[in-house]
Amino acid sequence: MRIALTIMLQLFTIVALSQTTIKGTVYEDLNGNGKREKKEPGLAGVCVSNGIDVVQTDAQGNYSVQVSEDAIVFVIKPSGYTTAFNEYNLPKHYYIHKPKGSPDGLKYPGVAPTGKPPKSVDFPLYKQHEPEAFSLLAFGDPQVYNLEELEYFRKGIIAELEGVQNVAFGISLGDLVGDALDLHQPYKEAMKSIGIPWYNLMGNHDMNVDVAADSLSDETFEKNFGPANYSFNYGKVHFIILDDILYPDPRDGKGYWGGFRPSQLRFIENDLKYVSKDQLIVLAYHIPLQYHNNEFSPEDRQKLFDILQPFPHVFTMCAHTHLQRNDFYTEADGWKGAQPLHEYNAGTTCGDWYSGKLNELGVPYATMRDGTPKGYAYIHVQGNQYSIDYKVAGESPDKRMHLYLPKVIPNKGWISYRAYVNYYMGSQHDKPEYRVNDGEWKPMTKVDDKDPAYVAELVKWDEAEALAPGRRASNAVNCSHLWMAAFPKNLPVGTHTFEVRITDRYGRTHHETKTFRVAEPASRP
Repeated sequence: MRIALTIMLQLFTIVALSQTTIKGTVYEDLNGNGKREKKEPGLAGVCVSNGIDVVQTDAQGNYSVQVSEDAIVFVIKPSGYTTAFNEYNLPKHYYIHKPKGSPDGLKYPGVAPTGKPPKSVDFPLYKQHEPEAFSLLAFGDPQVYNLEELEYFRKGIIAELEGVQNVAFGISLGDLVGDALDLHQPYKEAMKSIGIPWYNLMGNHDMNVDVAADSLSDETFEKNFGPANYSFNYGKVHFIILDDILYPDPRDGKGYWGGFRPSQLRFIENDLKYVSKDQLIVLAYHIPLQYHNNEFSPEDRQKLFDILQPFPHVFTMCAHTHLQRNDFYTEADGWKGAQPLHEYNAGTTCGDWYSGKLNELGVPYATMRDGTPKGYAYIHVQGNQYSIDYKVAGESPDKRMHLYLPKVIPNKGWISYRAYVNYYMGSQHDKPEYRVNDGEWKPMTKVDDKDPAYVAELVKWDEAEALAPGRRASNAVNCSHLWMAAFPKNLPVGTHTFEVRITDRYGRTHHETKTFRVAEPASRP
């Protein structure tokens, strides 16, 4: 017993000695110079975190927090204030504490030794107007593997957003680059031209893969973007940004797995202690919480669900799959909240990894395997409620679906022809209807199938006599937002219209119309 107690005391002493206390002040930077002046007031009740613990500043704006030798201290931006931003519009809300720096021998460099911390690590904040109604941008997987693909990303996505108005900020949902972490800098330089504050999270292609522990897989990301786990407030919304990639996979040490370290779950739990129940909680991470094919730790997912359960307004968004989905978790999935938990699996800005034919700009169309064109999302917030619009790159904002139907059908006999609509933001909570020639509106049938329009494009590649510029897209997969309808029988010969009306889960309606012909069947020879 005495031996065990001695060992425990020794371990406690070792841990205590490895801890450092960081102190500082969160203050209002009235003259904007980034330095604390005597007349600049400290801000009380602002949260500061070391990535696990969360503390609040006192009446004078002072805080104190314990850190290990591999930690990042950051201020959790309160509503009505903003942090400073650097030349790339990235938040300057953190202080890296790595006295010895990142491990030696990494292919892509991490953080240089930071040495002894200053006596006071201060965080300046600036007052700003934050309405309860605002919009933000969400990018899935830019995932550029080289400078050529970075140029596709710049010309195909960034160029149409330069100088965008009425958007508070943006978030990239991971896989900023494709394994070549030296492309983080060109990515930042390209993104700068959008001109709004931008937050980034880490994807599985942004990791240091030459490390032995998951806690070290974000060394280069931290150097280039700061903490991989952090939070901030805007309006009535509390945003939590998370790295949900376990690397190496704890099950066999190979590859990666979706999940969270215990320290991350403690951070979420500690962070939410200071969040009001009437706020909207938005979690952003890379790998979806679904564990189809065992891609995400079911235990970690349940632990997250249990932490979030007391909050009535929760929305989550992710990327990674290069598809677009809307999933709603219920009690059958372990979610015990008052309402189903919505996870938006965003379409990607690289689409199907920059594949497909080239458009007039020389940029691949890169339609995803479920038929969703490449693009990005607008998240519109009103208080603690939200809605989502998916913007197809290079198209009008009204482009929300595509309608596939035969160009000509016979006027007699059994008709096996079908019409399909792929509504890109669709789910079981939307109501697609169709009519022919101003007739009666009828419901369409949701189907779990491949998008025929996407399949038709693949057939063109496979039947081509010569190779076209670009590269063939990936094979089709079943689409989660596809509906079907049969044609009426015995339509008269001539031109007809097929119209689709979709009432989405937010009560908005969207339309798409195409024409088709009815003809006499060709006589057999």
